[in-house]
Amino acid sequence: MAFSLRSVKVPPNSASLEEARSRVFDFFRKACRSIPTIMDIYNLDDVVTKSELRSSISSEIRKNSHVTNPKVIDLLLFKGMEELNNIVEHAKQRHHIIGQYVLGRQGLAQDLDTKDEGTSDFLKNFYKSNYF
Repeated sequence: MAFSLRSVKVPPNSASLEEARSRVFDFFRKACRSIPTIMDIYNLDDVVTKSELRSSISSEIRKNSHVTNPKVIDLLLFKGMEELNNIVEHAKQRHHIIGQYVLGRQGLAQDLDTKDEGTSDFLKNFYKSNYF
């Protein structure tokens, strides 16, 4: 799989929005087909399932669903192919993949809690006074 994605070339610009849309679907298929390889390379079986990675890819694509310019869509597709190529060729480390595609914007579960919830009033005042 890595050898088929290794030769990422700049495709010609999409002539219409429909052609750009079909290229987005082709990219999504390529990304979904590379998920088992990515799971093996980065040993993600204990962290995430294949369906969760697939939904993460689709949410990344849907973030740009408002774009209607075919040239911009082509640029975003090129960036996506470059990212997929880097992931498949193991140019990223495991914690990059987990942080970017598994946890996403939510962050770690421990970071969602408030810091000063169980501390005393003395410590709360101390923390407030020492923040610059």
